[in-house]
Amino acid sequence: MKHTQEQLVNYLKNYGFVFQSSEIYNGLANAWDYGPLGVLLKNNIKSLWWREFVTKQSNVVGLDSSIILNPRVWKASGHLSNFSDPLIDCKKCKARFRADKLISEQCPDITVGDNTSFEELMNIIKNNNVKCPVCGSADWTDIRKFNLMFKTFQGVTEDSAATLYLRPETAQGIFINFTNVQRTARMKIPFGIGQIGKAFRNEITPGNFIFRTREFEQMELEYFCVPNESDKDFETWLKRIENFLFNIIKLSKDNIKMYEHPKDDLSHYSKRTVDFEFNFPHGFGELWGIANRTDFDLRSHMNESKANLMYLDPKTNEKYIPYVIEPSVGVERLFYAIISNFYEVEQLENDSREVLRLPFDLAPYKVAVLPLTNKLNEQTKEVFDKLLNASISTTFDTSGSIGKRYRRQDAIGTPICVTFDFDSLEKQDVTIRHRDSMKQERIKISDLVKYIQEYASK
Repeated sequence: MKHTQEQLVNYLKNYGFVFQSSEIYNGLANAWDYGPLGVLLKNNIKSLWWREFVTKQSNVVGLDSSIILNPRVWKASGHLSNFSDPLIDCKKCKARFRADKLISEQCPDITVGDNTSFEELMNIIKNNNVKCPVCGSADWTDIRKFNLMFKTFQGVTEDSAATLYLRPETAQGIFINFTNVQRTARMKIPFGIGQIGKAFRNEITPGNFIFRTREFEQMELEYFCVPNESDKDFETWLKRIENFLFNIIKLSKDNIKMYEHPKDDLSHYSKRTVDFEFNFPHGFGELWGIANRTDFDLRSHMNESKANLMYLDPKTNEKYIPYVIEPSVGVERLFYAIISNFYEVEQLENDSREVLRLPFDLAPYKVAVLPLTNKLNEQTKEVFDKLLNASISTTFDTSGSIGKRYRRQDAIGTPICVTFDFDSLEKQDVTIRHRDSMKQERIKISDLVKYIQEYASK
C-alpha cells in the first residue's frame, strides 16, 4: 500500500530517522536533520554506491573537491548565466512560484521543458487560466530569471570582487581536476572519477519533504571516454544504474519508470539524457539521471582557463577532448525512495505491525541483541560485544516487553533479533528471530557470527 507523505514524515521522525531542522526555533523551511537511524541509513546508501560505482570498477577512482571554487569555474560552466528558474509572482498575495512547475501541476497534459521560452510559458499560463495555489488569483507578474546559485563572500568586504558561490553540483570540481587525476592516478581513457558531496541550490519552491531541498548531497560520477564510443559507454552505465536499483538495493520495478528526454528538451550540454523516475508519495519524480555531456565541460574550462585539458591517446597518438557520461543521484532522494519502497504496515491475524523490509546491507542495524529480562543484561552484553568486535552493526535493546522490542526493531528495519534467555545460560545458545517472516530458531552462541555473515552474503 502506498503511504502519504505525512505518514512517512511522522514515521521517520518518531523513530529517529529525520527531524525538522532548527525545530526548537520553529524550524527552517525545507531543511532537515538526520537522526541516529537516518545517518546510518545514509551512510549505508553512500557505502553501497561507492562500492558498486567506484571500488568494483577497475578504471574508476575517487575525488573530494572543495565546496567553494574560483568563481570563474561557474562562469565557464554556464551556471552564472544559465543556471536559473523561471520565477513568477502572484500580484495579489505576493507568493512566488516556478512558472514551469505551476503549469505541470495545473496542466498535466501540457509538457514544458528547459528549452521552453518565457513567452511560451506565459502564454500557457494565460490561455489555461493558471491560478495561484495560495489565493486563487490569476493576476501574474511577467516571468523573469532567478539564479539558483547561493552567494557568499570572502575577506572583509562584501563586494563583487569578493563574491563566491556554494557549488550547485559536485561535477565541476571533477572536471577542473581532470588532468590532475589522470596524471597522478596514471589513468587511461576511458576512466571515471566518482565523488560524494554536498551541493546547494537556492530553489524557488523546494518541497515534498526531502525530495527537493536547498542543501543536499550528491553521488556523481564523470566517465571520460572516446567521443565515438560514448553511445556504447552510455548504455553500459545505464545498465549499471538498473543493476544498482533493482539488484543491489532491490527497489520494486513497479515503482520505477524510465524517461528519455526528447531531443528538443535536452540541456545545452547534453547529447542524450535518461531519467529514472520513482513513484514517490507525491507521484513520479526524477530519482537518478544519466547524461552524455559530450565535451562541453572540458572544452568550456579550456576556453576560460587557457589550460590544456586535452588527452593524448597512447594507442593512436591522437589528441582529443574526451566526452563525458554522467550518472548522478541525490542521496536524500534515494533515501526517500528506499523508505517509500520498503515501509509498510502489515496486517496480522489479530494485530498489525510497522515493518521496514530493507535489504541487509541497507539496514541501519543488522542485529538487535535483546536480553529476555534485565537480570540477564550482563551475560547478554557479552553476546553484543562479540558481534561488535566482528564489525557487525548491532544495537542493544532492553526497554519494554520482548514483543514490543521485536515490533520496534521491525519498524526500524533490523533484519535479525537475537534473544538471550535463561536457557542460554545453560545451553549457550540464543533465539534468532527474523524480521520478515517472524520465524524463530535456536543457534549456538559460538556459531552466531558465522551465521550472520553467511546470512549477509545471501
